[in-house]
Amino acid sequence: MGEMMGRVMFAAPASGSGKTTVVCGILQALSDRGYHCASLKCGPDYIDPLYHRMTGADYGGNLDSFFVGETVIRQQLWNAESEADFTILEGVMGYYDGVAGVSLQASSYDIARITQTPVILILDGKGSALSLAAMVKGFAEYRMDSRICGVLWNRTTPLMAERFSPFLEEMGIRVVGALPECESIRFPSRHLGLLLPHEQKQLRTQMQILGTQVTRGIDLDLILEIARSAPELSMPDLRRNQPNPSAQSVRIAVAQDEAFCFYYQENLRLLEAFGAEIVSFSPIHDAKLPEGIAGMLLGGGYPEVYASALSVNTSMRESIGRSIGDGMPFLAECGGFLYLHEQLEDEMGTAYAMVGAIHGKAYKTEKLSRFGYITLRSKQKDVCLNESICGHEFHYWDSDACGADWIADKPLSSRTWDCMHSQKGQIAGFAHLYYPSNPDFAKRWVMECQAFRHKKGNL
Repeated sequence: MGEMMGRVMFAAPASGSGKTTVVCGILQALSDRGYHCASLKCGPDYIDPLYHRMTGADYGGNLDSFFVGETVIRQQLWNAESEADFTILEGVMGYYDGVAGVSLQASSYDIARITQTPVILILDGKGSALSLAAMVKGFAEYRMDSRICGVLWNRTTPLMAERFSPFLEEMGIRVVGALPECESIRFPSRHLGLLLPHEQKQLRTQMQILGTQVTRGIDLDLILEIARSAPELSMPDLRRNQPNPSAQSVRIAVAQDEAFCFYYQENLRLLEAFGAEIVSFSPIHDAKLPEGIAGMLLGGGYPEVYASALSVNTSMRESIGRSIGDGMPFLAECGGFLYLHEQLEDEMGTAYAMVGAIHGKAYKTEKLSRFGYITLRSKQKDVCLNESICGHEFHYWDSDACGADWIADKPLSSRTWDCMHSQKGQIAGFAHLYYPSNPDFAKRWVMECQAFRHKKGNL
């Protein structure tokens, strides 16, 4: 790594303004210059960080102030900055949109405030003109500490950006450049968000084109200058606060392929800190689980899209079923939970045989079944969950066997519901869990894996 070049956040007035496109373009352009970049997504999104990695970003993750407190947020950012020359934060939704849509908590603004990060606002210039100056003024002044100090014009020609820039500069807002609309660069979506990177042909080529456009239309040196204005984070006691492994390392199989790829990097890092050795496998392509494992993670993703391929791989379904029947601890979230059912409907409503560890059927619905942040607690004594843990739900599929071992509480609401299957370290349900919100949960689960390995004679 070279000289530390600071950090900057790219945010926007609303979703759909092109945050991910802009961030990927800037990451690509900086990578082409030889910089080592870290990228962090505000909020609980899994997919945008996958796009960041396609640019060659060296370190990725999420920052979410609903999941964890301010000290942990700063520690996570410190970890990222210690691995890179330059750190980019990508905002979530509109800049001030937080929990339940009525709170600043977990908003992009909240993360910028906690981390003292300067903000460049992305303006979608298509279909608007001088009105955007009024919008910027409102966003910059809505909070005295908004930290908005720059603007980037998206889907706007350099000529139009040049014409309108003086109105922003009168307010002390610097214009870093313009990114024109490009028909050859499209990141299409489906029900959970953007299509996954591996589903898009020529994506690496698109990233290179995007990086070239950024170099032509955006003042990277000005962005770096803004980034250097961020105060340095000082975490002298961080190493003392890192978790210690609870025992010897234990091999944990993590499903990672086309169907399963939604994992918080903070979750995996925390498991490793407690002694987990991560071993990747594919429920689609591999014949059986890896040798010598004592636990299993089945993350979120799109098993409904690959239901036929998952069903055809009978040997893998049987391997997973035997391991679960033998008592192996596992964590199955959303897509992984769907895969464990007896049957799973695909996008056309055709039902396919799955693992069968969850006695029920997972089926398609016409709208989001449950959506947003939740806090989860156990109804009775649970070997892994001693207090509560934060997570979120976002799914268009539902189940006739959602589980009832835990209770989900909706923030800023009186709404609660039963959810999750949880017995002796075998945990499954729709909720995506964020382990750093309760590190003891991760530690206890790894200990269950270690106990299973010991029971089986160290496998």
